[in-house]
Amino acid sequence: MKPKPRDIPAILKSLDPKVRAVLIFGRDDGLVRERAEKIGKQITPDLSDPFQVARPTASDIKESPSILLDEVAALSMMGGRRLIRLEGAGNEATDAVKLVLDSELGDGLLVITAGDLKPTSSLRKLMEGAKNGIAIACYEDSAQDLMGLVQSVLSEARLSATQDAVAYLVDNLGGDRMVSRSELDKLVLYMGAGGGQVTIEDAKACVGDTAALGLNQIAEAVTAGNLKQLERFLERAWTAGESAIAIIRTLQNRMMRIHLARGYMEQGMSANDAVGKLRPPVFFGERDRFVGEVSRWGTRKVEMALEILLEAELDCKTTGNPADVICARALLRLAKAAK
Repeated sequence: MKPKPRDIPAILKSLDPKVRAVLIFGRDDGLVRERAEKIGKQITPDLSDPFQVARPTASDIKESPSILLDEVAALSMMGGRRLIRLEGAGNEATDAVKLVLDSELGDGLLVITAGDLKPTSSLRKLMEGAKNGIAIACYEDSAQDLMGLVQSVLSEARLSATQDAVAYLVDNLGGDRMVSRSELDKLVLYMGAGGGQVTIEDAKACVGDTAALGLNQIAEAVTAGNLKQLERFLERAWTAGESAIAIIRTLQNRMMRIHLARGYMEQGMSANDAVGKLRPPVFFGERDRFVGEVSRWGTRKVEMALEILLEAELDCKTTGNPADVICARALLRLAKAAK
């Protein structure tokens, strides 16, 4: 089963007892962990309880493919449902998970976490097509998501915030949910529960430019021509120790997808239809923006951008000059071209 985004909060609050397995995956590791914990705590409040929680590994599955079903079917010594957690799963776990879904033995809940599984992933396809399974995708928080997180965390601590403080927090929190929540927890500790109203000075004192940042956000800033965001994102990336090569390659991947969409347009498709042809599909929350970028970036312009990025990567590896300077120069050049 593949729930709609609007249905996910209800699932995290109260899972249908008929569900035997939940897959939580995506490139936002923090959000994956947070959602896995919320679902797990519906079964047991203490996720470290060895009597209620089992943690088989990939090597356990390799040695005994039926181990997941055995754990799901096992009776709890303390009564109630048991929780089985499988972390860092991949397609190698597909057959073992299928045994759980196909069987009616036991009432344990299997919670699986994974990275950014492609739509062609056998594990993802199995869970999305199962009537008694759920697959929940986790992507980097958008500005709207971050605003909701800020308001939720502050509300729980009986705090309010000025409009400019909220805007600052949304602008400076990153793309990893756990890191964003950790930054907000620091702010709550600084203010004290029920400590009144958060001002922009309070926000700046606790949440700096070291919040986590997804590489995709840097690439998006370049293709959108947003120089202000790009400069800030790059500064935070260097602080976090990100690799210049990783940043360049992330942007290359985005440019290649734009180039492919432009190829479809040259065959007579509209920008919207061309983007719809891309695989894996463009994340629905980003689709409108991506369609606009495909319309703005001409084919020759994209090809020149790819040449610039290839040259920058080679320079990073061969010239001995600072890689971060080479990378930043290339990205700023392309962002100006986009603008």
